[in-house]
Amino acid sequence: QLQLVESGGGLVQPGGSLRLSCAASGLILEHYTIGWFRRAPGKEREAIGCMISSSSPSDITDSMKGRFTISRDNAKNVAYLQMNSLKFEDTAVYYCAARLRDLGCSWSGYAYDLWGQGAQVTVSS
Repeated sequence: QLQLVESGGGLVQPGGSLRLSCAASGLILEHYTIGWFRRAPGKEREAIGCMISSSSPSDITDSMKGRFTISRDNAKNVAYLQMNSLKFEDTAVYYCAARLRDLGCSWSGYAYDLWGQGAQVTVSS
């Protein structure tokens, strides 16, 4: 069974950091492009960025560039989303998603075939 499982969410103060993990099972993550998305309360799903492979740079949406980074550890079959300088407006459920690597990155969630269950991130003082 193909599965992505996120972990690492939680409560963090403004200005703090969190690292989300996206562990893959039933698939070799190296063969997939990884995307990260989020959905804030009352808002539509928003693309954060993507990474085609561990040897390619991650592509982060402009509004989060410099604060968020995506990385991958092929040996562990895990992808990560590092979030720094968190703000109140970063509160959301965060999702990782996968699509075949050769298809490249997409900013549309509809382009991804496999999704994790989501991880809640709450930024609050």
